[in-house]
Amino acid sequence: MATEVLAGGGPELRPGPVGRFLQFLRDVRNEMRKVTWPTLDELKKATTVIVIFVAVLGIAIGLMDSFFQLVFVKLVARLF
Repeated sequence: MATEVLAGGGPELRPGPVGRFLQFLRDVRNEMRKVTWPTLDELKKATTVIVIFVAVLGIAIGLMDSFFQLVFVKLVARLF
């Protein structure tokens, strides 16, 4: 019995909802301290790359939509 107490074994008390929530907040704070935040320059570069990528992707999808509309709506309609 004495070895269980020294080793940390034995019955554990289960904290209530408030205790679990407070422990969660402590864990979140500890994890947020481990985060490596980007510098302002890194953030600007990443944002620029993302905006350009989204614009190119939007243009590509728009062109594909126009092409498929031409093929499936106008050319198929001429067949009937």
